[in-house]
Amino acid sequence: MSAQRTGDLTIGVIGPHEVVERVMLMGPGSTGPLNARLIAAAYRDEQEATDKVVRLGSAIDAYLFASPVPYEFARKAGVLTMPATYVPLGGASLHEALLRATLDERYDPTRASLDVLSRADVVEAYSEVDLPVDGIHVHEELTNTAQLTSFHEGLWRRKATKMAITCVRGVAERLEAIGVPVLRLRPTNAGVRSALQTAGLLGAHHRLEEAQLGVVVVDVPTLRDSSRRSTPRYWREELRLSLHRLLLQEAHRINATAHRLDDHSFMITATRGSLVTATEGFRQPPFVERIKAELGIAIEVGIGMGRTTQDAEAHARAALNRAQASRQSFAVDREGRSLVPAQRAPSRQSSEPLRTKGRETLIRLSEKIAEEDGPLVVDAENAGRMLGVTSRTARRLLRTLVEEGLAWPLPPNRTLQPGRPRQLYRLIVEKLDKDAAGK
Repeated sequence: MSAQRTGDLTIGVIGPHEVVERVMLMGPGSTGPLNARLIAAAYRDEQEATDKVVRLGSAIDAYLFASPVPYEFARKAGVLTMPATYVPLGGASLHEALLRATLDERYDPTRASLDVLSRADVVEAYSEVDLPVDGIHVHEELTNTAQLTSFHEGLWRRKATKMAITCVRGVAERLEAIGVPVLRLRPTNAGVRSALQTAGLLGAHHRLEEAQLGVVVVDVPTLRDSSRRSTPRYWREELRLSLHRLLLQEAHRINATAHRLDDHSFMITATRGSLVTATEGFRQPPFVERIKAELGIAIEVGIGMGRTTQDAEAHARAALNRAQASRQSFAVDREGRSLVPAQRAPSRQSSEPLRTKGRETLIRLSEKIAEEDGPLVVDAENAGRMLGVTSRTARRLLRTLVEEGLAWPLPPNRTLQPGRPRQLYRLIVEKLDKDAAGK
């Protein structure tokens, strides 16, 4: 678990070398009244953005991407754990590209294909500079470089367009190589400064949220006083000591404190940031599984936020009562509103399969394999190609499949060549068929 950060805000700047260099030269003053330290993470291809996010890890307060393209790659890969924003390429950036096109006789912006931007933004930008929109074609969805290149090239070869305007560097390079007139949208300095300020505000807000005071009240039904209790007193004392010791260990892991309230309850005091990590974003009650596994008892948990310890404890007790009564929520914010409800285990009678990150990955891979009529055995390189991510990201996703029982790691092939042999995985797509049959 990461400790709460102190000092200046830290913003991770992710983009191509030329854009990252521009941002770094602007300096910390570009983030407005907030003091911020900028960490550069430059790449050669937009799809490397996912790896850059992973390398930055939790050492930063916010991500700033050079455009919506790397941001979307990172978002779809599920690696964004901190607030993130990007430099927009519509508006001023598109106006600048249209101006360049009208001043160069090689281009005709009235008969152009554009990608990634929404059609509404494109129509608005064209209207603002009095250019007709009848001859423009927009591919709004972000797909891989090959598909976007094919979109632009196909229109140009059919003479439906005379030029292409792209947000993706790789697409621009491919189109130039085959002779298609192309302009790549570039972020403006004003857009970069605005995005930097937004990143600074996002990071500051995230820190304020993390610093909120949080209290966890742990109640142990087994230890509640009862006239019908037949368990020996020494056994209950030993259980209290063991439970207290375990809670102290858990509290130490999240930089919190723990103490006993009475004979059957304990209190942990922490920051919201620590509790978010311990509860997977308030989706799972903390400590429950470990205590059940090691001590064999069930506990009940309530979490509350507040401006003072007393407020937070009151909200935690209210959350505990609510959880005991309805099993719908175990945490409330400092205004007493429920946070993310606890995720209950799916009923065996339910016909709707649990949607997990691993299952979503398996669905995407099975669809690609069906299209290519390929085998159910893949490695990181093949999986990365089919998912549109790097091999390193694909390797992590394949491990997730193994953890969720959706793939088998096969013994690596022995080879005489130096280096690590390829790790193959057999995808268990039969589980998808069983889920579909159970509906």
